[in-house]
Amino acid sequence: MGIEMLTAVLLVCILIFFALGAQVGLALGGIAMAIGYMTWGDGIFNVIPTTLEATYFSFILLAIPLYIYMGQLLTKSGIGDAMFNFSQMLIGRVRGSLAISVIGVCSMIGAMVGIIGAGIMTSGSIALRPMLDRGYNKRLALGVIMAGGGLGILIPPSIPMIMFAASTQNSVGRMFLGAMMPALLTVALMVIYVMLSCWLKPERAPLDKEADQPVLAGSEKFRIARDGLFSMLLIVAVLGSIVTGIATPTESGAIGVVGAILLAILFKRFKADMFLHAGFQTGTLVSVAMWIIFGASVFSNFHLLMGVQNMVAGFTESLDLPPIMIIIMFQLIMLLLGFIIDEFIIVLMCAPLFTPIAVSMGYDPIWFGVLMIINILIAVQTPPYGFALFYLKGIAPAGIGMSEIYKSVTPFILLNMTVLVLCMIFPEIVLWLPNAVMGEG
Repeated sequence: MGIEMLTAVLLVCILIFFALGAQVGLALGGIAMAIGYMTWGDGIFNVIPTTLEATYFSFILLAIPLYIYMGQLLTKSGIGDAMFNFSQMLIGRVRGSLAISVIGVCSMIGAMVGIIGAGIMTSGSIALRPMLDRGYNKRLALGVIMAGGGLGILIPPSIPMIMFAASTQNSVGRMFLGAMMPALLTVALMVIYVMLSCWLKPERAPLDKEADQPVLAGSEKFRIARDGLFSMLLIVAVLGSIVTGIATPTESGAIGVVGAILLAILFKRFKADMFLHAGFQTGTLVSVAMWIIFGASVFSNFHLLMGVQNMVAGFTESLDLPPIMIIIMFQLIMLLLGFIIDEFIIVLMCAPLFTPIAVSMGYDPIWFGVLMIINILIAVQTPPYGFALFYLKGIAPAGIGMSEIYKSVTPFILLNMTVLVLCMIFPEIVLWLPNAVMGEG
């Protein structure tokens, strides 16, 4: 069977199994093993132990459960609320201030959790009710929660970035730094949009209900400022320990876990049941993630061994397109994949396949990796099938239909696309900071 026919059969099988609701990791690994056995025979089973060793014994991937655990501790202990209250206190009572606060804080909460689904659900559970109680437009409220919670994969520490670095043998620190400027640019554009939207349509963010909120006493302001600053300093410490070389990404994850526990104790929010629930939730998320990583890695390794990278390289050469058009084609492929699969699988399937081709055309792998993360962020939020939309539907008030959710996220998707195009046109947006801090790679 030729590689072209094999690729077509694999993709058709994936679509069928996903449509039937099969477990993602087992479906990917099972499809690869079944078709591999029919084409290679018993030799295909040698892929399993080598993939298992490369996947589960990777020191970099050990960071994934640590970052998830840190995020769960911070959210279960209520420290996420502290960040939200501090941000709101800083911005003050201006039109749209709560929505602006939600974008900033939900972005950080999403970064702490590290994955899109958990970021949106966590952000929504904290921020949606206060916005609706103060009379905010439902579409605006839902849109900023999707935008902020989803940004977690673009703001370090990001689990998909760690997975990209691990699968392409690139620096996690450089990936984190490369994503910082696009992330800040995205947040800035979203804040500008909210301000303009609320200025043009004041009914979207009533000031009268904002004014009804009680005036805080000095001691309460101090407590909110203390809790918020310490919470944000923890994120700075986690990222700073990687950038300065004090700790590896895995070690910084451990620093984050210890820091989250210490903060919970310091703020008198540490409870045994909170600690237990955070552990159980982390175990659930990690077990699902690791099965997906293993199944996708088996699938990817089998496909690579069959020569798909040479097929894609030959196909791109035969098109005789400029290199930037090849990059755009890769972006479109990943955008379409985001309609049917989540961020983990897109990274594990596309990073080992597309990155070497991008590098061979003279592009920086960190630049391409950040483009991939931004693309995934857009893909999983794009109507009608972006899977993050269904997380948003899960936290939406009764009576909110999918059509209204589509309308709520559309402006923010356009803003993300703007950032993606800017990063493609001006690579220095991505490369300036890692080159300035860590030297040219």
